[in-house]
Amino acid sequence: MSIETLIAAIDAEIARLEQARTLLAGDAPQAAKKRGRPAKAAQAVVAAAKPAKKAKRNLSPEGRARIAAAVKARWAKVAALKKAAAKSAAKESAEAVAKPIAKAAKKASAKAPAKVAARPAKKAPAKAPAKNAAVKKAPSKKAVATTPANPVEPVAFNTPQ
Repeated sequence: MSIETLIAAIDAEIARLEQARTLLAGDAPQAAKKRGRPAKAAQAVVAAAKPAKKAKRNLSPEGRARIAAAVKARWAKVAALKKAAAKSAAKESAEAVAKPIAKAAKKASAKAPAKVAARPAKKAPAKAPAKNAAVKKAPSKKAVATTPANPVEPVAFNTPQ
């Protein structure tokens, strides 16, 4: 063997050992990522690498009924709290309005006997005039009437011209 063949064999061995070291160490130089859609072969490799999907879990009718009952109970509780809050708010506002009215009524009742005595007696309301049976009715719009200027010529109302 010549020296040149020995050096070539050593260089090949060094290259093989360096390649093995980079694979074991995990710091292999990454090839530049290609842009665009990957090739079909690459997609197949990626699809094979994904774990299989778990079986779909179905909800039993009993479980669905329990969930529905719990949701209805929850919303009934919310509605009851809302109704109670509205009722208490209405009661508070009614009390806030009633207190000044009660105070005013109490003051008015204390002054009322003096005012009643000083007030003149009311007159009886005037009666409405009796309806006269001879009230003339206006002619209907469709009726034929005579004009005052020319009593002979009849005038029809609402006729197309």
